[in-house]
Amino acid sequence: MSSLIEKELLENDRAKIWNEFYQRMKNEASLQTLDNEKYNVTAARKPENRNKNRYRDVSPYDHSRIVIEKGEDDYINASLVQVPEANRRYILAQGPLEHTAGNFWQAVWEQESKAVIMLNRVIEKGTLKCHQYWPLGVDQHHEDEMLFEDVELKVTLLEEEDYDNYTKRVLGLEDMETGDKREILHFHYTTWPDFGVPSSPTAFLNFLMSVRETGCLETDYGPAFIHCSAGIGRSGTFCLVDSCLVQIERERNMKCVDIRSMLIGMRSYRMGLIQTPDQLRFSYLAVIEGGQRLLDLSDANSNVKQVLDNEVSVNLFEM
Repeated sequence: MSSLIEKELLENDRAKIWNEFYQRMKNEASLQTLDNEKYNVTAARKPENRNKNRYRDVSPYDHSRIVIEKGEDDYINASLVQVPEANRRYILAQGPLEHTAGNFWQAVWEQESKAVIMLNRVIEKGTLKCHQYWPLGVDQHHEDEMLFEDVELKVTLLEEEDYDNYTKRVLGLEDMETGDKREILHFHYTTWPDFGVPSSPTAFLNFLMSVRETGCLETDYGPAFIHCSAGIGRSGTFCLVDSCLVQIERERNMKCVDIRSMLIGMRSYRMGLIQTPDQLRFSYLAVIEGGQRLLDLSDANSNVKQVLDNEVSVNLFEM
């Protein structure tokens, strides 16, 4: 018998209603934030903080924003997103601006995170989407170290490995005041277009599994920092797929997963997660393929299998 997510994928594909399905989800998520003080964005709208937001329409809610402890300035555009169904906690952040990069690393330090997961390129379609906040290294004719004097932190490039769709780095993070040092994993997915989807669910899942096998998403460490440019589209997709796969792995079946309900819950911590119908559909594809991989299903639904086998990248606005 097919699971809910398999049924929704096939029904939405056949009826070509992903735009409508996505809009209903958005509307339902918006209803929970209307006239509710819990979803104020007071800190983000303060005059002294406005220039710390990359986009005017993406602000962290007061109730879930990350508060920086050191120094007089406690604001950063980042949110703690909790997914109790999967026992997951993520910090979703905008790509650092030049004048917020120090605060970004300060937050990574204070939250005791083991990893930073970057889902965008610094420049996309000729537009700067994120500050270059880590050292490029001598192999690229740059320095191995970056010093952030405003927060007294130093970042050092220790290792770098390139794979088909991503780069994995090990960065040293040092508190210059105390001399304390930590190693931070930096996973950089380099082929995911803004407002788009990865080249295939398989390519994305290989990246996700590489991240997961390090244990950096587990409760042994502070929440991983996950960012794209705004910290909502690609970042939301990553977290949604990961959380669904945690559920599937734990329950040993795919019937336990309700993607739409989970996403609506995640949106109560950070606005706008998953920005397009295409990203939502891709999440279904990745969860189904990832679930089949985790459960080693050889008797997968033949209709769903055909969709996965034929999947490249679909322009949903032509459906």
